[in-house]
Amino acid sequence: MKCQICDNPATVHLTDIVNKKKRELHLCERCARERNLIPEQPGPQIDLKALLNLLTNPFPQAGDAHPTTAEPVATACEVCGMTVAEFKATGRLGCPHDYESLRSTLEPLLERIHRGLAHVGKAPRAVRIRDWKKQLHAAVAAEDYEEAARLRDLIRCSE
Repeated sequence: MKCQICDNPATVHLTDIVNKKKRELHLCERCARERNLIPEQPGPQIDLKALLNLLTNPFPQAGDAHPTTAEPVATACEVCGMTVAEFKATGRLGCPHDYESLRSTLEPLLERIHRGLAHVGKAPRAVRIRDWKKQLHAAVAAEDYEEAARLRDLIRCSE
């Protein structure tokens, strides 16, 4: 489709509907800018680098004895060469060894995101059933029959 003013290829297509009447305007970018139909500069952009920097270097807490004012030392992974600066820029790690190499930077970030440093996800069903059976034997030995019945029902539902 061509621009309705200068016959260049149209890249801006405007549709206006007033009183159930449709009006279309097809313009090239230059003609649309001349008529102030599109802004000269793009709007504000998200600064991903600053966002990642905020996540990896939080503001010091009020009770901190020595607030961190300097960037952490940019150590690199021995295997892939990933640095803290590269991690901040991309938000991704290069290899599994980065967790150990960049531990000082990653631990505070992971603790803030996941509210802890130890994995507490779901255990495989067999492990849960084995643990419940141990608890069942302990409950029977302690003569806590209500708990034993609850554990027995959990085991039956899972098997």
